[in-house]
Amino acid sequence: MTIRKGEPWGAPGALPDDGVVVSTDAEAADVVRAARRDGLPIPVLGLAGGDLHRTLGGRADVSRLRSDEAMTFPVDLGEVLLDGRLHVFVAHLVARRPLWLGRSVVVMNAAWLGDLNLGPKAHPNDGLLDVTEARLRPGELLAARRRARTGSHLPHPRLAMRRSAAEQVRFDRPTPVWLDGRKVGSFRDVSVRAAPDALTIVV
Repeated sequence: MTIRKGEPWGAPGALPDDGVVVSTDAEAADVVRAARRDGLPIPVLGLAGGDLHRTLGGRADVSRLRSDEAMTFPVDLGEVLLDGRLHVFVAHLVARRPLWLGRSVVVMNAAWLGDLNLGPKAHPNDGLLDVTEARLRPGELLAARRRARTGSHLPHPRLAMRRSAAEQVRFDRPTPVWLDGRKVGSFRDVSVRAAPDALTIVV
C-alpha cells in the first residue's frame, strides 16, 4: 500500500539470502527487467549506490544491508512506453536535447539526479511521479542548474511541475531519453506511469 501523509514508512529488515545487491539505479532496473522477462518475482534489492539509494538515506557500508541496522522499504516502479515499447526505471527518466536546450521533460521517482535535487517533493512510494517540463532559454540554464542543487529551482515561470500517476508526452521530433542515467535512444512518444509497491528495497 502506498504511503499516506503522516504515516511511518519503512521498517527494520535485512536483505534476505536471495536478495540482490546493486550499485546503481540502472543495475536495479536491469534486475527488474530480467525478472519480468523470465516470468519470475522481482527479488528484494539491496542498494549500495545510486540516486534512489541517496533518496532513501542509504549509506556506503554494503555490509549494513544484511545487518540489524538495515531498513526495508516498499517502493514504486516507473514504467514507460517509448514509441510503444515498454521500459522500466527505478529513479528517473530524462528526455532532453544537448545542453538542455529547448523542451525537456524530467520524471522523478527519486529526489536526486546526480548532484541535482530535481524532485524535491518526490516520494518513492506515494503512487505518483514528479514530472517537470522545461523550456529554458540559454541564459537561464546555468542559474537553474545552480538552484537545482538545493531543490530551489521550483517554482519557475519556465518550469511546469506536476505530480501524476500517469503522464503522456509527445515531442515534435525524436528526443534523446535516459532511464536511470543510461541513454536508451531517441523517441517521440513517452507515456509513463507509476507501478505502486512494485519493489522491495533495502538500504
